Amino acid sequence: MDAIRIRSLAKRYAGKRAVDDLAMTVPQGAIYGFVGKNGTGKSTVMKMIAGLATPSGGEITLFGNAPGGVQRVGALIENPGLLPHMSAFDTMMAQALALGVADPKPVCRDLLDQVGLGGTGRKKTGGFSLGMKQRLGLALALVGNPDLLLLDEPLNGLDPDGARTMRNYLVRLNQRRGITIVISSHVLDQLERMCTHYGVIANGHMVREMTAEQVQSECGDSLTVRTADTATALAVLEERLPDNPADPVRFAAEPDGSITIAGGFDAAEVSRILHETNQTVLELAAKSRDMEDYFVALMDGARTEGSR
Repeated sequence: MDAIRIRSLAKRYAGKRAVDDLAMTVPQGAIYGFVGKNGTGKSTVMKMIAGLATPSGGEITLFGNAPGGVQRVGALIENPGLLPHMSAFDTMMAQALALGVADPKPVCRDLLDQVGLGGTGRKKTGGFSLGMKQRLGLALALVGNPDLLLLDEPLNGLDPDGARTMRNYLVRLNQRRGITIVISSHVLDQLERMCTHYGVIANGHMVREMTAEQVQSECGDSLTVRTADTATALAVLEERLPDNPADPVRFAAEPDGSITIAGGFDAAEVSRILHETNQTVLELAAKSRDMEDYFVALMDGARTEGSR
């Protein structure tokens, strides 16, 4: 069963579409990285999933529309709503009492300890740093023991050590308690360390969804080949280069006359084939593509399509 299944979702503000015909599928038990530039609709989508905003159209199904679907969701979207004159513990207690949590005091103390705020005492949240507010926001989202967490930029304001601690904590929540997590972040190297699935949004529309394995495969090493006769070299390589069923070799003829080879290729084998078939090699260069470049290319491609 999917934790989230969305079809044809739309949201209009003052006649302008912030979200447009969006489809999204989050498997139960996944850590789903929601990737997109500022203003592309990520927060709006999360608000609609959490029941904080009403869709203009489309359908959102949570846990197969099981009873209490929205009640099983914890959310930290944009900035946590904190009262500056209250302590972290008092803030947690107010949330727990509102949700009807049984025996709330130990629950609140335990959650504060888990996010590293157990020692804040009576300090008012108005004096918290941005990172402390983010950690308190996560603790608030966990009150009520949700099955789905929606986290919008939860690593904002955290130093590298704090971001690593937060990341490891989220992975433990996912693995030990089976909580499905949807997380947006501009810190893509942190997402890479924890996500099992990704969705890329641009112009309020889902560009592509994929597994972490698919991203890894498409972000892997590639080989640029430039010869005196591109068409012949491409035909020779497609015919003679051994394929790897587990990681198929992919060829692309580029506009500049070069050939890009990706997937499970062997660079030494490519060189040998070109030499044996008397191809004049002008360039043979290995390249690596990081995840940020990959996602930016997807988003920019969608933006170009949308402007036509």
